[in-house]
Amino acid sequence: MIGIDIVAIDRIQAMMSRFGDKALKRFLTQEEITLVKKVETAAGFWAIKEAASKALGCGIGKELSFLDMQIEKNERNAPSLRLKKSIIEKFNIRSVELSVTHDSNFAVAVVRFESNRSADMIKEF
Repeated sequence: MIGIDIVAIDRIQAMMSRFGDKALKRFLTQEEITLVKKVETAAGFWAIKEAASKALGCGIGKELSFLDMQIEKNERNAPSLRLKKSIIEKFNIRSVELSVTHDSNFAVAVVRFESNRSADMIKEF
């Protein structure tokens, strides 16, 4: 299951300028907020979470919230995605991979989940 998202960095900047920390708390955990040093990082985190929701086929809403996911960075500053146990179980997730980048005025993320249900999604003819 693969999801992709693109977000205008200016959009995230406007949200942060208008609402301050409340904007970040809408889609980031406190641990994630400590990682955000630049608006590009916040935009990338938004794109990661949106891409993840698309990969799961549900979007952000009733089945999955922004705060059901948490982004971490390793010693080389590479991001990874953690999920609440209930989400892992609900969607039968076995693994997750992601890539995020930003350039000019856009942040783009791709998230790939492997699930025990993945084979069930293939339709025969």
